[in-house]
Amino acid sequence: MWLYKATGDEQYLTEAKKWFDPAPDWGMSWDDKIVACQLLLFEATQEDKYKDAVLGTFTSWFPGGDISYTPQGLAWRLQWAPLRYASNMAMMALFAAKDGLMPEEYRHWAMCQIHYSLGDTGFSYVVGWQPDGVSGFPHRAHHRGASCPVPPAPCGPQIMSSNAPNVHLLCGALVGGPDKSDGYKDERSNYVMNEVACDYNAGFQTAIAGLRHLLVSGEHPEQTGSATCPYS
Repeated sequence: MWLYKATGDEQYLTEAKKWFDPAPDWGMSWDDKIVACQLLLFEATQEDKYKDAVLGTFTSWFPGGDISYTPQGLAWRLQWAPLRYASNMAMMALFAAKDGLMPEEYRHWAMCQIHYSLGDTGFSYVVGWQPDGVSGFPHRAHHRGASCPVPPAPCGPQIMSSNAPNVHLLCGALVGGPDKSDGYKDERSNYVMNEVACDYNAGFQTAIAGLRHLLVSGEHPEQTGSATCPYS
């Protein structure tokens, strides 16, 4: 689909259509781009079957669908880095809204998922980000570069097990996130909750940019009367 978008060569669109998957996307991440492909096909063709696939994905993800929600409103796809899935799907919801699909609803949901990460529930899951009223942010992200001391000081297993904060502030990194009850432990050895990764931040920062764009254009949910979170 990207080759078709870049070249306009119909052979790429024809080939992409052969691989179309109408099933609801399990959760966009480093190895799952189903909803993105559904949306690119809709953008290129405006055909209902691709539109319906995108709508089906978000019906599956919204409350009442196939995804569990924590008490404080996070779409909790999996124990390992639920914030990654929620942020990536928030990004896709904003893209879908830009294409005219359920714009008010999708923007509202995306905002609530991103605001969860930023600290609306009282704790920020973004390293170095602690707005007023938020109790803290992760200080022990599972990240070698942030936790190892400056050379020539040694770095080894004793660093992993230490309760001391990371030596370096990994500013802006999104950690994996909480359990299904909103519980979270800021422990370096807890890589399920406290790991950081490129595919965690990619969707998160793109969604942040999308929300910022909506704010500048006067279309942000907080400007249009859809500011209440958690989304329900």
